[in-house]
Amino acid sequence: MPPAVIDIQEKFALFSVQWSPRVIAEINDYQVKLARLEGPFVWHRHADTDELFQVIRGSMEIAFRDGVVSLREGQLCVVPKGVEHCPRTEAECLVMIIEPRGVVNTGDAGGDHTAENDVWV
Repeated sequence: MPPAVIDIQEKFALFSVQWSPRVIAEINDYQVKLARLEGPFVWHRHADTDELFQVIRGSMEIAFRDGVVSLREGQLCVVPKGVEHCPRTEAECLVMIIEPRGVVNTGDAGGDHTAENDVWV
């Protein structure tokens, strides 16, 4: 039996909470997550892993201590492990995130934006 097709737009329609990634697939020990982002996030880092952000709809920035990366639909950026960063958007942005299973969205910062891990849609 062939693997299931995952419709990204259908998955986004299943949740509305922002800054709370939802898992849609796993590849080995990595999770493919969707997230709705709006406004500023928190400065944080992931000491042990890189993190990939791909913009599906909208635009976003990822601030780094030494500059800013701007992303629009169809673009992606890999944040290297251990690098402090702060995602932010002007309006709602839909993104895909790829990172190892168990990564906490706020990394070493914690706080109010910390989302429950491993929530599937």
